[in-house]
Amino acid sequence: DEDLCYLVPGQRDSVSDCNFKNDSHTFLIIHGWSVTGLFESWVYKLVSALFEREPSANVIVVDWLDRANKHYPKSAENTRLVGADVAKFVNWLEELDYPLEKVHLLGYSLGAHVAGVAGNLTNNKVNRITGLDPAGPSFENADSLRRLSPDDATFVDVLHTNTRGSPDLSIGIQRPVGHVDIYPNGGTFQPGCSIQHTMKLIATYGIYNMDQIIKCSHERSIHLFIDSLVNRAYQSWAYRCSSKDAFNKGLCLSCRKNRCNKLGYSINKIRSTRSTKMYLKTREMMPFKVFHYQIKVHLFSDKNMTLLEQPMKVSLFGTTDEKDDISVTVPSMSTNSTVSFLLTSDKDIGELLMLNLHWEKDSYLYGFFSTNQFMIRRMRIKSGETQSRLIFRPKEGEFGSLVQGGDAVVFVKSSETPQSRREQSLI
Repeated sequence: DEDLCYLVPGQRDSVSDCNFKNDSHTFLIIHGWSVTGLFESWVYKLVSALFEREPSANVIVVDWLDRANKHYPKSAENTRLVGADVAKFVNWLEELDYPLEKVHLLGYSLGAHVAGVAGNLTNNKVNRITGLDPAGPSFENADSLRRLSPDDATFVDVLHTNTRGSPDLSIGIQRPVGHVDIYPNGGTFQPGCSIQHTMKLIATYGIYNMDQIIKCSHERSIHLFIDSLVNRAYQSWAYRCSSKDAFNKGLCLSCRKNRCNKLGYSINKIRSTRSTKMYLKTREMMPFKVFHYQIKVHLFSDKNMTLLEQPMKVSLFGTTDEKDDISVTVPSMSTNSTVSFLLTSDKDIGELLMLNLHWEKDSYLYGFFSTNQFMIRRMRIKSGETQSRLIFRPKEGEFGSLVQGGDAVVFVKSSETPQSRREQSLI
């Protein structure tokens, strides 16, 4: 409470009383719908993280708890009133000769739409609005004046972390509403937010964790942003992609022509006429960063077969570390076809030197009757974080024999590069 000070639009004295700094960045944090009528713990964590990153900043929390603590449809309606109030406040700062290119609004859930309405109503545009899983119900099909949209600031970036369900019923908005819209883990659901995980929390800490089932994925948007403020050495990268299915095949790990970007505070402010949808994987706790790899293999076999949803375990060995038994499900494996899938590691293994590929049995009975196997001559691997492209060959023999339920096949880095192979084929 000693840190609290109320800035009141129109009252010049409150600016000096609160030690508002005219030459520093200003962050406005806008909370969402409130069941309890109290600030949630994330507000204090976000304030601390902003000060840790920008010690001289002005950090302002917009308190609209009275209007947010209603039935959801009423609170959703109130975003227009609160947005108008925030716009008045920003206009007043501008009258005091404060530059709007230093203003950054951070809105969570309904607060993201408050920020959007405010940005639309200010006399001039604020520099940036970050939407932290903007609320879906009442806004999915709303016109752009009522919700967050790219027109509301010079740059609008959005994190979508809880978009599961049909449109307008999912907790977070599904449609892109910024210049850059990032969908961590596909945007629908976040790791560590399962009912089983929450039940473990309840068993350990008691029933008051029950609400975590509802808001765990929704609130993850805030913690991803906090992570980007405080864990600078573990910066998460997102990749532009047409769909989460294409991303899960590892097809979108390019950084050419602004196709990748940092998530959170240090995002590169790239504005395009159409919203850019970006994807990444994360782990379940801070630091959330993982390293992304595309694994691409061509499968040969004596018999024609197609197998769906096959479980694999991959181990990676690099110059600085190793990561054992990463589980991955390969959607489809067919004779004489190329398979591409995404693999992630929460360890930085450095430059990849070797990997083991183990094809697990998909049931206990399978394998008693027949043994499926594919031959692999080479494997192409692309790293999202380093953008390196490497070729791997079986450690022993020209072909690696990948047997369902059999031993792991070891592949080692080859000296050839994908480019040199292409050049060879042209000769």
